[in-house]
Amino acid sequence: MRKLLTLVLAAGTLSAVAQKGPNPDTYAKTITADDLKKHLYIVAGKEMEGRETATEGQRKAAAYIEAQFKRIGLQPGINGSYQQYYPLYQDSLTEASIEVNGQKFALDKDFNTTLGNSPAVHAFSETVYVGPAVTADAIKATNLTGKLVVIAGESGARGRGVVAPRMDALRASGAAAILSVSNNYPRNNTASRLGGLNLSFFKKSIAAQQFTISEALAKAIAGSGYDGTKTATAPAVVKADVLLNVHKATRKLQSSNVIGLLPGTDLKDEYLIITAHYDHEGKRGDSVIYYGADDDGSGTVSVIELAEAFAKAKAAGKGPRRSIVFMTVSGEEKGLLGSAYYAENPVYPLAKTTANLNIDMIGRMDPKRTKGDSTNYVYVVGDDKLSTELRPISEAVNKKYTKLELDYKYNDPNDREFIYYRSDHYNFARNGVPIIFYFNGTHADYHRPTDTPDKINYNLMEKRARLVFHTGWEMANKDQLLKRDIPLPSMQRAF
Repeated sequence: MRKLLTLVLAAGTLSAVAQKGPNPDTYAKTITADDLKKHLYIVAGKEMEGRETATEGQRKAAAYIEAQFKRIGLQPGINGSYQQYYPLYQDSLTEASIEVNGQKFALDKDFNTTLGNSPAVHAFSETVYVGPAVTADAIKATNLTGKLVVIAGESGARGRGVVAPRMDALRASGAAAILSVSNNYPRNNTASRLGGLNLSFFKKSIAAQQFTISEALAKAIAGSGYDGTKTATAPAVVKADVLLNVHKATRKLQSSNVIGLLPGTDLKDEYLIITAHYDHEGKRGDSVIYYGADDDGSGTVSVIELAEAFAKAKAAGKGPRRSIVFMTVSGEEKGLLGSAYYAENPVYPLAKTTANLNIDMIGRMDPKRTKGDSTNYVYVVGDDKLSTELRPISEAVNKKYTKLELDYKYNDPNDREFIYYRSDHYNFARNGVPIIFYFNGTHADYHRPTDTPDKINYNLMEKRARLVFHTGWEMANKDQLLKRDIPLPSMQRAF
């Protein structure tokens, strides 16, 4: 009863505003399928080379977005520049070896090292074995500080976003190195020697060295006592001389977020931030390009169109009361890096940011969706978190203007895809900023070279972008900042 009453009141408020002030629909209608298509064939075109973070393709895309922000008339978003540059670090493995009592074992045949390991040589005279029967509580009860640990029975024990309690306990134990026995040896292919991108070279603490190893290597360490470790209910100590050797090189790279500002009027020192990520998966060689038309070319070009619509309103003297920050970020596919950098180095105070509206994939339909009209929907994520005012505004403007089916599937706390934690809005949410994430769901072309502009439903994308515009209009012109009256969910991002 209360929820329905709130929605009715909110809708009444919107009607009153529309009667007294400018009609936002005039400007929303400047967001067109034709314009979205024109931009997307460029952003997701061959020249952009898949827009992988810290590559020439990403820099070309950033230059295009910056040029559009300039054309539209947005102000540079950061100290006279449209680009917020940030450093990235990438490790490459140059050497790795394991020796047991002088016997050398081969990379890929008998072991692999994580690229997060520190470049170091470790020599151990004994090893602690944790067999399949050893519980997490037994691990916690054992002093493993500075020890070399072999853990068996973990292959296949981890699901997506779910960490085995034994490994949790082991990582928290203070062990110097962890060798996880795997049944995937010898490998059929060569493991990558190139690590992921990281925002920081310096770390608060150094984690245990981590390797996966073959059962043959595990037997070599334990010797004749190996079979006994399989049934032991407590960690067992075995004597062996084990040498772990890792060497790597670190490259310093650079990427950027592209930021344009549309200043507000009487509330110009408060902000609404509209985001999308413009990076994607790049290319493989010279012939295979991951175009990323839906993910997230669709969001990127929608931000451009939204910026133009709001700028036209401002030029007509109908500009927003709050300043609107239009930001396309890079590094999303590498771990939400660009938005994480912004959240750690905000250009505009997060405490005065009323909301973040994030657009990540709004150009396609979800083939897995079996209810409702899949030609007229959008997944709305996060509107039930952080602020009780989010959903009433979203639903009221949709009812009045766009009439899409708002699907809340991914607000389910039991969502096994963890969608709420998987795009750039999360870095705002974890800092207390209310968010809405607009999403169409995944499809067969998700993260494949076949995610191309010809497969986009531009009319549906137009409606979805207009919903973001109308929602943003209300938030940018509301008398007060959105309430922050719901605690952040306790669950942390599981990726």
